[in-house]
Amino acid sequence: MLEHSLTVRSNTTNAPQEVWVFGYGSIIWRPDFEFVEQRVGFVRGWKRRFYQGSTDHRGVPGRPGRVVTLLPEAETHCWGVAFRLNDDEAQKVLDALDQREQGGYERYWEPFQCRDGRVIQVLVYVAATDNPHYLGPAAVPVMARQIVNAHGHSGPNTEYLLRLAESLRHMNLHDEHVFDLERAVQNLLPQSHHGHVA
Repeated sequence: MLEHSLTVRSNTTNAPQEVWVFGYGSIIWRPDFEFVEQRVGFVRGWKRRFYQGSTDHRGVPGRPGRVVTLLPEAETHCWGVAFRLNDDEAQKVLDALDQREQGGYERYWEPFQCRDGRVIQVLVYVAATDNPHYLGPAAVPVMARQIVNAHGHSGPNTEYLLRLAESLRHMNLHDEHVFDLERAVQNLLPQSHHGHVA
């Protein structure tokens, strides 16, 4: 059984023997942990949105970046990548992920359907809407401007968005929200001056 994290609330009751982690944001293109295998697939009843604020990795206090979280929504699903952890390394990896996702994320077990039809249980990090860094929805141009102007310890917020869009496209996955933001950000980038758009 996996230990509970002090920084991430978790419903890890009845945890499966194999530990898979669901990547739907930066974990897709920069897992930063060892894994045994990976599978493309989706979780049902969730949609990906750039509604979570980042004041550490992709922004700073007073100028937060925007990163993705999942919002519950019936009749929808979110595509991404599941990574199976080495049994001996799982707890160490999850401790590191708890630290990486400590800015308001909780972890849940969710069923994940692989492209080949297999269903596995995955750990999903979700930023609750009541966490202190949650920014919520805004018009695409507003979010795009915020992303262009944000930069944190892990690099520019634009890298986070553009690498995610590129990864989804590489896997032949479509996400209208991500691609709309990508277009809006790319339209702003030529106008940027010293990393800031007025």
